[in-house]
Amino acid sequence: MTSPVTPEDQNEIGYRGATACAAAGISYRQLDYWARTGLLEPSVRTASGSGTARLYGFRDILVLKIVKRLLDAGVSLQNIRTAVNHLRSRGVVELESITLMSDGASIYECSSPDEIIDLLQGGQGVFGIAVGKVWHEVEGSLATLQGEINGHAVTASGAESNDELSLRRKAKGA
Repeated sequence: MTSPVTPEDQNEIGYRGATACAAAGISYRQLDYWARTGLLEPSVRTASGSGTARLYGFRDILVLKIVKRLLDAGVSLQNIRTAVNHLRSRGVVELESITLMSDGASIYECSSPDEIIDLLQGGQGVFGIAVGKVWHEVEGSLATLQGEINGHAVTASGAESNDELSLRRKAKGA
């Protein structure tokens, strides 16, 4: 049985930790540490005791992938925390047009090619992360991975998952 996912629902699909890790390219240990220290808490559902699963939204996974890239480039966790807070305060549409530039110590937000050129001419900026490109990578990763809406397993493509566990849960009415 398939159930179309509306654009409104798309923002509410929650992905369990293992799925978020696979899409962002990080370990579960990193994900757990970042959630416990407040670097990035899940926006769909936080853990509320032993046995409850955190659910991460698309935007959370996008930020996780960006954090991973910044860490790989040698940016300090303190600077990454500042950047994450800034990214989370931005609108979703704005994120796609941002390029993050860094010299390894500081992180700069550029929203136009002119800003990138100015930053490079000033001798700053060693590498850049085009958030729009990361956005599309995460979309591609999540298209085949299972998420959930209101306890029902779905994929980002909109079909309810019909794996054995999902079918058993449906049969039990859970």
